Amino acid sequence: MCNHLLRRLVCFKRDERGVQLVEFAIVLPIVIMLFAAAGEFGRYFYEYSTLAKGSRVAARYLTTADSHGNDDPCAKNLVVYGNLGGTGSPILTGLTPDNVQITRRNSAGGVITGGGIPYSVTVDIINYTHTSVLDLARMTNSSSTLAIDVKPSVTMHYLLTQPPIATAPCF
Repeated sequence: MCNHLLRRLVCFKRDERGVQLVEFAIVLPIVIMLFAAAGEFGRYFYEYSTLAKGSRVAARYLTTADSHGNDDPCAKNLVVYGNLGGTGSPILTGLTPDNVQITRRNSAGGVITGGGIPYSVTVDIINYTHTSVLDLARMTNSSSTLAIDVKPSVTMHYLLTQPPIATAPCF
């Protein structure tokens, strides 16, 4: 009887049926996390580059616009909606004109609040957060989150050296 039991243990030790299934079960969660991380990075990069492009378009618009801030609503509409009139839906979910901050600076770097011709115009995106599709806090029962601030900023030199002729306000 001992010989029979010993023979079965040796056979069991050499049997490799089901090993691939166990390896697959170990590797699958890791592969899924890698694909999910790549997808989240892609979404974040898309949001950042979209906001950076919108900020660049608005800064370019403001470099030749009225230096008194009359064109600020139009520039904010360019960032948020992609058009001067502010029609349609925002280019990114949750983006509003309040997320766009416009700052004019003089040649010494000081902020211009009143009149005067600025040296540069800066368009910043503020208080816009990338929210992850995957809720890691719920998955891991922790307080960690993938909510990351997206804060592109574009600064361009003001191109006008003379005050522009008054134009009609944007839509």
